[in-house]
Amino acid sequence: MVQAKMGDRVKVHYKGTLDNGDVFDSSYERHPIEFTIGEQKLIPGFESALVGMNEGEKKTVNVLSDEAYGQAQADLIAVVKKDRLPSNIEPCVGQVLQVTSQGGAIINFAITDMTDDTVTLDANHPLAGKDLLFEIELLQII
Repeated sequence: MVQAKMGDRVKVHYKGTLDNGDVFDSSYERHPIEFTIGEQKLIPGFESALVGMNEGEKKTVNVLSDEAYGQAQADLIAVVKKDRLPSNIEPCVGQVLQVTSQGGAIINFAITDMTDDTVTLDANHPLAGKDLLFEIELLQII
């Protein structure tokens, strides 16, 4: 039987959960994903877990944060005065604000904390610093 290797185009179903069992993403409610292993379109730990799998095989893999979205970076967190936010924004914890950088890139900032005068903005990926558990099903090597 042919095993998946770097450079293979594959079709995969997956379910990703956190340590507490919360599902953060799943392809089972949508369509399987197709990608080429090694093109770095997905997190490294997910792609490398497919290497050596056979078509139809299922497995569960723990992807450590360094092989997922990395560690949260303190320099991507800022505490700003509320009056620096646009006047049409009513901030609340959990809200995501988009800012366009001088270079034109869109940066998402999640509001993670608030006081009467300040908001804490975090530009880290929401899964940064977290280990992830994936149930992976290799449907096809294309």
